[in-house]
Amino acid sequence: MTTDGHAALRAAARTALACLDLTSLNDADTAADIEALCRRAQTPHGPVAAVCVWPRFVAQARAALPASIKVAAVANFPDGRLDLPRALADVQAIAQAGGDEVDVVLPYRALLAGKTTDVAEFLSEVRFASRPLTLKVIIESGELGSSDRIAQATRLALAADADFVKTSTGKTAVGATPAAAATMLKEIAASGLSAAGFKASGGVRSVADAAGYIAQAEAALGAAAVNPQRLRFGASGLLTDIESVLSGAESVATTSAY
Repeated sequence: MTTDGHAALRAAARTALACLDLTSLNDADTAADIEALCRRAQTPHGPVAAVCVWPRFVAQARAALPASIKVAAVANFPDGRLDLPRALADVQAIAQAGGDEVDVVLPYRALLAGKTTDVAEFLSEVRFASRPLTLKVIIESGELGSSDRIAQATRLALAADADFVKTSTGKTAVGATPAAAATMLKEIAASGLSAAGFKASGGVRSVADAAGYIAQAEAALGAAAVNPQRLRFGASGLLTDIESVLSGAESVATTSAY
């Protein structure tokens, strides 16, 4: 790699670190796992944007982290049923435990079944209940399949005043892809909502991947949108590659969508 290439990769790594939601959403997560996650979130190269955990770990994470690192937790996760009481209970638990952000799964199977009004009402109720917390709506783009469905889900999330539209839970076969990101970013740009953001999640493991999504976000939303207020990455493994690149070593990631 050329000197300019190394410099570009390091710049992307710094941006990805600042925009990273360091995530642990394993079924068997323990308090010790979350303690380790919170320690990792405060790297020698700087802090991540947020940690993302199950609602039951929000209070622990909030107590372990400085206020500058947000605590996010998931709702209606990962299956995305059309189950409003469950989603609202998750939101309430997150808020009461001191969480800052909610990552809620859009009922994508209901959307595929044509229940557009029901999905819109679900998102509206979740948005109302979650204020003033940041709301990220996970559309599960890999399950929606077509760009038309991805665009429709993105519009529904934005119509409900979501702060971010997020690709995936990371629990399905297809996570974030450049094609899905392009469709979502196009809809965010067309919405005219100057504060709405994009989150790539699911299979984002390399700085090269992050660099691709950063470039897409900048092209669609402008350079001013490349910050944690409008761009996030949801990942557990990405931080390893970020730290390798920022320490002056080569990328350790073995795969890249770019």
